[in-house]
Amino acid sequence: MARRTSLHWLSQDQRGMSAVEFALIAPVFLMLLLGAFDMSHSVYMKSILQGVLQKAGRDATLETGTETARQAEIDTIVSSQVKYLAKGANVTITRRYYKDFTKAAQAVGEPFTDTNGDTLCNAGEPYQDTNNNSVRDADGGDDGQGGAKDTVIYTATVRYPRMFPMYKLAGLNPNVELLATTVLANQPYGEQSQYAAATVRNCP
Repeated sequence: MARRTSLHWLSQDQRGMSAVEFALIAPVFLMLLLGAFDMSHSVYMKSILQGVLQKAGRDATLETGTETARQAEIDTIVSSQVKYLAKGANVTITRRYYKDFTKAAQAVGEPFTDTNGDTLCNAGEPYQDTNNNSVRDADGGDDGQGGAKDTVIYTATVRYPRMFPMYKLAGLNPNVELLATTVLANQPYGEQSQYAAATVRNCP
């Protein structure tokens, strides 16, 4: 009888139940909380990067933006703003220019004759080198800031380690990768240059 009473008492005893429930729920809750922090930081970084990039892009459209030293100075400002928020970030900045917004939006490669039908320019197939840089540009653009009235795609790629270690549990990449782009036209500080007649070359 005493044994039955003891078992009944144990079955009704709920002391420590909260601790057990907390131990079960806490890891999941913590992972969700850290994941929310990580996502929020990435969104914040993307908005800051886009804002800094647009400001830098506007500065680069001035006539002084064609100067190599000024471009390096502008790129350094973008990198320092990013690294202020994410230490150890790797920032890569590129510039591609086109003669107008339409060509920049289309980003169509220089035309070529696809003799073997594989949709790739290779095996000595001829192509039109419209900007005469001896390379077939897959997006139809050219490297650099360009000149007066040219349309420039200014891009920053940022890669930095995640702030929280929860990525291991969620199977995420240990690094965050962000891409921001702005498209602006250089100011009309002079007449827009034009490419010479296209040269026919062969793809490697």
